[in-house]
Amino acid sequence: MKFQNKILLTATAVSAMLLVGVANAQTPTFFRIGTGGAGGTYFPIGGTIANGISAPPGARPCDKGGQCGVPGLIAIAQSTTASVFNNAAVQNGELEAGLAAADVTRSMYMGEGKFEGKAHPKLRIIANLYPEDLHLVMPKGSSMESLADLEGKRVGIAQAGSGTQVAVLQMLEAWGITRDNIEEAELNNSQSAERLADGQLDAYFYAAGWPVAAMVQLASTKGMSLHSFTEDDLAKINEIIPAYIPSKIPGGVYEGVSEDVLTPAVSAMLVVSSDLDEELVYGITAALWNSNTRKLLDNGHAKGKQITAETALDGVAALGVPLHSGAEKFYKEQGLLK
Repeated sequence: MKFQNKILLTATAVSAMLLVGVANAQTPTFFRIGTGGAGGTYFPIGGTIANGISAPPGARPCDKGGQCGVPGLIAIAQSTTASVFNNAAVQNGELEAGLAAADVTRSMYMGEGKFEGKAHPKLRIIANLYPEDLHLVMPKGSSMESLADLEGKRVGIAQAGSGTQVAVLQMLEAWGITRDNIEEAELNNSQSAERLADGQLDAYFYAAGWPVAAMVQLASTKGMSLHSFTEDDLAKINEIIPAYIPSKIPGGVYEGVSEDVLTPAVSAMLVVSSDLDEELVYGITAALWNSNTRKLLDNGHAKGKQITAETALDGVAALGVPLHSGAEKFYKEQGLLK
């Protein structure tokens, strides 16, 4: 499979002092991280992570003002169609890492649900990153009682190959909505926002950490509304997809959306292959949680502040997808894992 994706960020400098057992700091190692569409959250977050863990050969060392990643590592964040694509590419060796929704990662690892008979046994976790809130976006002034109101409407169900689409189709079915009784559009977030603004969509779904760039632009130009689910609806969704838990998009995140929006959310995970060398993944995990990367996360996308070592293992044990042995080694050494 050939990638024709955008390179978001590469990093510049680093010292070998923080990392143990990484061979020959001057031998470049390329590390591809699958993200998502440019208008979403995976794209900028993946770029920040790539920046933090990289240290190209010959770059300025950490103790002299450089960044503090893995010596010789050149990480590249690539725009993709997100979770399903990223996990499949990690399994097949076409990406070294990817950002992916927890529910999709579990289903693909286990070979369950839509992926029955198609297990992806090489998937491994480095960290839980942040919650992805489901946004059900509608034109300004629009509202609905429940998902059943989407019958007969033009609805963006996210890209094929995205975790959002897999989950949304499961949710819709519980309210009697299928591809047969809506006019569905398989679009990325930016395309969906453009179609909604032009009056070509009545609603669209997208799961991402707020604020989502394409929605910020939509809200400040054409305006938009967000559907707020009832507590009963959130409980129903949690029964259908246990990885989706009740969450909230605070009022004021998007211009014109002043009230809190109740919505389901799923965790975003950083996923790698079991084929990766243990010491390499140990070094990447250490670099992810060093003070330099902390600054990058705090000063980048708003969701970066929620990506912490203290929450890195939240929900991982219950997910059923193993940690990579290199990540496990790091967390045990740091006292974060018994």
